[in-house]
Amino acid sequence: MKSFAAIDFETANGYRSSICSVGIVIVKNGLITDKIYELIKPEPDYYHFVNTGIHGLTYEDTKDAPIFPKVWSLIDPKIKGLPLVAHNSPFDSGCLREVFKTYRLDYPDYEFHCTLSASRKQFKNIANHKLSTVAMHCGFNLTDHHHALADAEACAVIALQILS
Repeated sequence: MKSFAAIDFETANGYRSSICSVGIVIVKNGLITDKIYELIKPEPDYYHFVNTGIHGLTYEDTKDAPIFPKVWSLIDPKIKGLPLVAHNSPFDSGCLREVFKTYRLDYPDYEFHCTLSASRKQFKNIANHKLSTVAMHCGFNLTDHHHALADAEACAVIALQILS
C-alpha cells in the first residue's frame, strides 16, 4: 500500500466520541504529501484526568475549538478514496464511528488497516508492539508520543515499511 492516510485520535474522556485532537498524515505513492493537526471541542465536553495525563490536553485547550463536523468537513475531501491506517485501528475506527453517530452523520464506512496487528505478524523479536517501540524498530524516533500528529507520523512510517 503506497497511498493512504495515517490517522490518530486523542480523546478527552472514556467516551470514544470525545475526540479532542486528530492527526493525519497523507501518503501518496509512498511519499508524505500533507500533514493535518486539529484540536476539536469534544463531545461530551469534559476531560478525565487519566486522559489529560496521557496526552496533556485540557478543557482550556479546546474550549474554543471547532466541533467535529466542522473539522471533518475540511479533512474529508483530503482523505477521500484513501484507506485509513492506525496503530490499534479498532480504537481509532471506533472513535470515528461514535463521533459520526453522536452528530448524526452518515458514516462512509472507511477502510481501515492496523499497523499494530501487522507489526505483530511482521516483527516477532521486538520487546513489545507499542507504537513507540515499533516506530523505533522502523527507524522513527517518536519523541512526542500521544500527540495526535506525532503518532500519525509514526504510524505512516510503520505502514510504509510493513503494509507496502
